[in-house]
Amino acid sequence: MAGHSFAFAPTTSKGWAASLNLRFANRFDKTLLVHRDHKGPLTVQRPFYPEGNVCHVYLLHPPGGIVGGDELSISITADADSHALITTPAAGKFYRSEGLWANQTVNLTAADNAILEWLPQETIIYEGAHLKSTISIDLAPSARFIGWEILSLGRPASGEGFDYGAVDLHWKIHCEQRPLFLERLRLDAQAFAARWGLQGISACGTFFAKPASRECLTAIQAMIAETPYRGVTLIDDILVCRALDSRTDRLRSFFEQVWACVRPEIAQRHVTIPRIWLT
Repeated sequence: MAGHSFAFAPTTSKGWAASLNLRFANRFDKTLLVHRDHKGPLTVQRPFYPEGNVCHVYLLHPPGGIVGGDELSISITADADSHALITTPAAGKFYRSEGLWANQTVNLTAADNAILEWLPQETIIYEGAHLKSTISIDLAPSARFIGWEILSLGRPASGEGFDYGAVDLHWKIHCEQRPLFLERLRLDAQAFAARWGLQGISACGTFFAKPASRECLTAIQAMIAETPYRGVTLIDDILVCRALDSRTDRLRSFFEQVWACVRPEIAQRHVTIPRIWLT
């Protein structure tokens, strides 16, 4: 996911270390990518402007997948009054590991009146993978955020479940360093199969939006109605929506509907689908 050149540097014999730093700023009522630097196999395509002044950026990982021992670090800052949407051109993949953990750290920062949308395509976690992922969001009081995480455990189309492996997920949302939402989720073979866990359902996801109103909550509750494995709540002004599904594409379609519901209120814009999702 970033930069003008590649400098692949393995972390000893364990794997590749890669980092990406992006900064967006409002210049003459248009959001520009004003800074980017990277180390290792992370890059960005040139920015796109399908909405005029909103900056759409696609994060790329040229190797195509992440293995045990790899370490990815992504840092994205949206300066005051900017609006950036970050996505990926394809699903991310975490491959089977012999015990080494793959580590992914994402730090997202939005200044006053900035809007930051973190909407990567789904992440496929192969059976036997070991993934530690931390997503930290730090928002100014007037900043706005929309984001999701969509996971597919195993490859059900190939008859693969998640009989071994582990996923350790952290979400942290702060306002000026003050914690608003902290969550840790650990998924392993037991959690994947158990009735109290995923019940063998391969796709799971969480959607966040801030600040969201009770009207948004009511609209999404009506959208869900009696559909099983869907839920939504409002924690102060953070909307948290969760879903399970046997098909990742169906779960993602549901989240896109939630996005279409909340974006006009949070970003004062209707949804514009990133072009890369349509290819």
